[in-house]
Amino acid sequence: MSTPVYGVPDSAAAGFSRFLFSRITTMQQRNAFYSTAPPDAHDRERLENVHPTGWRNPQPAGRYNLVVVGAGTAGLVAAHAAAALGAKVALIERNLLGGDCLNVGCVPSKAIIRTARLYAEMRNAEQYGAQIPGDIRIDFAAVMERMRGIRARISRSDSVHRLIAAGVDVFFGQAYFTGTDTLAVDGTKLRFKKALIATGARPNTTCIPGLVEIDYLTNENIFDLTELPRRLLVIGGGPLGCELAQAFCRFGAQTIIAQEKPLFLPKEERDAAQLLSDAFARDGIEVRLNTKAVNIRVEGGQKLVDLVSDDYSITVAVDAILVGTGRVPNVDSLNLEAAGVDFDTITGIRVDDFLCSSNRRIYAAGDACLEHKFTHTADASARIVVQNALFLGRQRLSALTIPWCTYTDPAIAHVGLYVRQARERDIPVKTFTIPMHDVDRAIADDEEVGFVKIHVKERTDRILGATIVARHAGDMINEITLAMVAGIGLRTLAHVIHAYPTQAEAIKKAADAYNRTRLTPRIQWLLRRWLTW
Repeated sequence: MSTPVYGVPDSAAAGFSRFLFSRITTMQQRNAFYSTAPPDAHDRERLENVHPTGWRNPQPAGRYNLVVVGAGTAGLVAAHAAAALGAKVALIERNLLGGDCLNVGCVPSKAIIRTARLYAEMRNAEQYGAQIPGDIRIDFAAVMERMRGIRARISRSDSVHRLIAAGVDVFFGQAYFTGTDTLAVDGTKLRFKKALIATGARPNTTCIPGLVEIDYLTNENIFDLTELPRRLLVIGGGPLGCELAQAFCRFGAQTIIAQEKPLFLPKEERDAAQLLSDAFARDGIEVRLNTKAVNIRVEGGQKLVDLVSDDYSITVAVDAILVGTGRVPNVDSLNLEAAGVDFDTITGIRVDDFLCSSNRRIYAAGDACLEHKFTHTADASARIVVQNALFLGRQRLSALTIPWCTYTDPAIAHVGLYVRQARERDIPVKTFTIPMHDVDRAIADDEEVGFVKIHVKERTDRILGATIVARHAGDMINEITLAMVAGIGLRTLAHVIHAYPTQAEAIKKAADAYNRTRLTPRIQWLLRRWLTW
């Protein structure tokens, strides 16, 4: 018989026990096949910040204004914001504060991407007029140690000590809802006026035959590696797969991307994805589109993957497999039925435009409920919840203008509508495109691949959306996002003085191109008459 968990039916407790045991066992089995470092000083510092050894949960308050389940970006932002405004807040985390972003996502991935870019530039040093004697030696263990150091440093911002100083009660353990206004964590009951579910998401790996029987990599364990795989297969052509495929290829791994769809980054504009495809080819990445992994097995100590594209099939031998086929929300072990919260195991918590669930006391934010699973959308949605749940706010998710970026080289950033979306809504669109090879700073930096493309509603300067392909696209997209949020048109951007030389000058050039369209033949005739007079 299963050991009952406080306030949770035996069946639910047994289900969670099986779930947790399978997760831990699977991770241990996977890591056993790869060379991973024992916790060093950096990891010990990080763990002491985000889940201190010997931690004892506090005695709960009588009733909390807000109980937050999950301490990733959304949970941390909500807890800090609510506490700063005077609310009594409890924050529950079953694993590590900081969630995916700090521990297995944005922070570690961007740290190694930066080093991979340096290696790529070193190989091309001669075109910058530099000489590097001898072969370039890649110290992969040192790359990962640098990443761990960066992760440890940033973990100080997400530490339990900061939360305590802010007045937040921090609980470590698995949370279960036990009623419409109560939940339990490791046998301790907490009562709340409002609750926020911010439990994030995990890799979706269930759709690949043979995968669960072998060791494989996801974002959850790839940053534990200390040895570079000689041959790497990346299954999935989304942002995660593209970013890490390029980084590992630049470190020296023979890299293949297998993407089931006809194009990778399927949501992005085709010319943007094509420029990235060309960059991948230059790096030496083998991209196989319309290709599905139909079977994975181990023979002779190596992993064999059967790939099928239409009526063509091939078997590739690799040393490591990275799965980047999407993410699913962590909502299946919270006993949400007891709280009266509607959810779906694929799309997550069902919320309205105010991020409220079917239980009016309970809200959701971040990857547990959002389509756009980004750190900055988790942050923004958490702030909406604090306003709406605690202060009778009416902030709407649909009112957000959300940019995003895939941090490849070149990077691809987007905000607002794509042309196809505008046409679906019968909105007439005019597009202004500036190639990066027309921008002086891009030429000087030898970063000419890419473009700035801005869409406006026809016969107006109202910006509907934009796509930027450039090395610094993630930084550049913010100017356009600000303009859209503030209602600033493209005409006004033409009057903004941009520091010269910068790559963001491409945005001003696009605005200047818009202004030139306002010089109609009639206006030009009037100007000539005036000057003649």
